[in-house]
Amino acid sequence: MDYLDEVAAFAAETRSADLPPAVIARTALILADCIGAIAGGAAEPEMIALQVGAGNSTGAVIIGTGLRTDPGRAAFLNGTAGTVLEMDEGNQFCKGHPGMHTVPAALAFASSTPVSGQDLLAAIAIGYEVGARVGIATRLRPAMHPHGTWGTIAAAVAVARLAGRDAAGMRQAMNMAASFCLATSRRTMLEGGTVRNAYAGISGQLGLTTHDLLSAGFEGDRDGVGQVFGKVVSDTFDTAAMVESLGARWEVTRNYFKMHSCCRYNHATLDALAMIVARDGAPDLGLIARVEVDTYALAVELDDPAPRNTLAAKFSVPFAVATALVNGTTGVDSFTAPNLGNRAILALAAKVVLRENKAMSAALPHKRPARVTLVFADGRRAMAETQTNRGDWANPYPEPEIRAKYLSLTTRVWDEAAAAAIWDAILASAEAPKAATLLDAMAEAGQTQTRAG
Repeated sequence: MDYLDEVAAFAAETRSADLPPAVIARTALILADCIGAIAGGAAEPEMIALQVGAGNSTGAVIIGTGLRTDPGRAAFLNGTAGTVLEMDEGNQFCKGHPGMHTVPAALAFASSTPVSGQDLLAAIAIGYEVGARVGIATRLRPAMHPHGTWGTIAAAVAVARLAGRDAAGMRQAMNMAASFCLATSRRTMLEGGTVRNAYAGISGQLGLTTHDLLSAGFEGDRDGVGQVFGKVVSDTFDTAAMVESLGARWEVTRNYFKMHSCCRYNHATLDALAMIVARDGAPDLGLIARVEVDTYALAVELDDPAPRNTLAAKFSVPFAVATALVNGTTGVDSFTAPNLGNRAILALAAKVVLRENKAMSAALPHKRPARVTLVFADGRRAMAETQTNRGDWANPYPEPEIRAKYLSLTTRVWDEAAAAAIWDAILASAEAPKAATLLDAMAEAGQTQTRAG
């Protein structure tokens, strides 16, 4: 049995009832977080425009609306909406966002296939697991963005699991999905190329396309995973990492949740800045001469002090620091278009100095360090340092904070009572005989809000 046979057998043959309770519970929390990010993102102007003409009365739910559409398009729209706010969960070890690649495809497929809540959660956990392990096993070319790459495998595995494919079929699904890896550009996130927001949505759609092709008799190559991720988009693929502690270590339990509405590479800096404010109080912004940020190389890359749009702002450490100080928050509203032209924010962002600390770079992926020093005009200095991001598996947010975030996002499109009821249903979904009940509740919440509007 080679590594791919072992992974395929694990993905196809592990019984839903045999997943550890902690894995099922964490997956339910990830599902809730993803649905929150999707619903919140659905309210953005570009998503509203993208939804035009997509809806009908049957099919898969377009989350955050009262509309339904065919499963492929629903996966695309939901995966894209879940990316635009930069509030979806992730995994620091695979350096990406497995949840938003897996959940939309699984929900879309479950809309047309009777599955239990337990089986839905197991499919999400296992799709997440396989996709994340591909990310861990490979080193994508530095010019590539991780969205839309190994995430297609995560989506395809979740769908294949729900479709009841055996180990041989699961291997075919993984190999075929590998060939759908996008030629993603890392520059999109730095320059505000919002096409990047569609990468995860496309992956979800292609996960469903993989199922359709397999059902029609198409095939992939013998080891498409190793070929694509070891020779095409990377020169390194560690097959041992694909099977290390398989079934014993679960990547959903090593995920992180986000409260700052921006790139994860900003978060250590923002956490350290928050430590200064909590300790010393909000500083007099007029007295700040310089903000020194020492951190790891990936974060130092986010150095644009005057981003051109909201996506670029979310990938700018100087802007994130400045909007946090000016607005007193790093939530969704601090990264909106009006803030891009805010003179106080831009003036402060220009004072941020980024420096790589090589010891901090070497601490990745287990740590995400940053040191922030506010230098005042009178010579005073205020400093704080962190080794991990809040929300990491090693420093997790308590569930009530995750729920509060979910409500802040979902109430952009649903009334609070409906949003709270859906949260409760998600966390109890392991006991639900039909996953469709949750999907119907989300559709009804969108329809109710539309009628009220």
